[in-house]
Amino acid sequence: MFEYVKAIHIIFVVCWMAGLFYAVRLFIYHTEAQDKPEPERKILSAQFEIMERKLWYIIAVPSMLLTITAGIIMLILQPVWLQQGWMHIKLTFVVLLGVYHHMCQNKIKQMAGGVFKWTSTQLRLWNELATIFLFAIVFLVVLKNSLSWIFGVVGLIALAIILMIAVKIYKRYRTKK
Repeated sequence: MFEYVKAIHIIFVVCWMAGLFYAVRLFIYHTEAQDKPEPERKILSAQFEIMERKLWYIIAVPSMLLTITAGIIMLILQPVWLQQGWMHIKLTFVVLLGVYHHMCQNKIKQMAGGVFKWTSTQLRLWNELATIFLFAIVFLVVLKNSLSWIFGVVGLIALAIILMIAVKIYKRYRTKK
């Protein structure tokens, strides 16, 4: 039974992450649509609100709930994992990913209300935070105790720096067009 639950967990992690990645991409387009003249801005905003809402409530939220449910079942079936350090760190990242998810949901509500607090560049950087969480969680699960914590932390910091530089380079490229 454990292997079936693990497969379900992995499938819905993929779906949840896809939903998070695409939702923030929609936030970027939605924010950039605010620079368009009317009626284009109104039409685009209405369409992005529909897309964000459907993506969120049909894919992202159910996938998150199924991921967490399958994860809890796996911990019930393998309670020894709760005594291992890597699992504590993984669960910390999962909680942070849950906070990230909640903040994205708040963004959907803000944008639907016409409130755009973040620039498209800030949203691009925000999108990379989910990537960092994904890397951290996957490496912790795959490598478990063999992971050198110092190497892991340095690797995550390097990944974050590389992603931020990539976003800045892309911003320069876009502004030159």
